[in-house]
Amino acid sequence: MAEQNNANGQAGAAQTAGQQEKSVNIQRIYVKDFSFESPQSPGIFTTEGFKPEFNLSLGSRSNKITDELWEVILDVSVKAEQDGKTVFLAELQQAGLFNISGFEESGDEIGMVLGGFCPGQLYPYAREVISNMVVQGTFPAPQLQPVNFDQLYLRQRQQQQEQAGAQQPGQGQA
Repeated sequence: MAEQNNANGQAGAAQTAGQQEKSVNIQRIYVKDFSFESPQSPGIFTTEGFKPEFNLSLGSRSNKITDELWEVILDVSVKAEQDGKTVFLAELQQAGLFNISGFEESGDEIGMVLGGFCPGQLYPYAREVISNMVVQGTFPAPQLQPVNFDQLYLRQRQQQQEQAGAQQPGQGQA
C-alpha cells in the first residue's frame, strides 16, 4: 500500500502496529508580550521624504507544558530607521499552545515541528499584530514577507553542528 500524506503533512496510511500516529493540533494562539516605541515622535511626522528602512529579527523557543502540550513562542522585532535614527521599534512575542503527539523527542523530528512548523503557523498572526500596531502609530505598514521557518531551522541546526565540530580538538594533529 502506498503512503499518503494526511492534513499535517505526515505519513499516515502505512502506520505500523504499535506506532503512534503523528499529529500537531493548535489549541490556542495568543499575544504573550508586545512593545511599540516611537522615540522620534512627534518630530518625525513633520519630516519630508519619509522612507524608513525596515529591519526584521526573528527567533523562537518552546516550553513543554505536559506530555503532549507545548508552548511555542515566536519572537519578532521590527525596527524602522531613517537617517540613522530609530523611527519605531515593535517587539512581539506571538505564542501558541500546540498538542503534539507521536514525534521522537530525542532527535530532529520534534525539533523540526517546534522550530519550523509551529513558528510558521504563528508568523501570519504576528505579521497582522505588528502591521496593525504600526499603522495605529500612523506609520506605513511594513511589508513583512513570508518566511520559510523549516529552512531557517535547518540552517540553524547546520550552524550549530559546524560550531560544535570546530570546537572539537583536532584528531591526528601533531
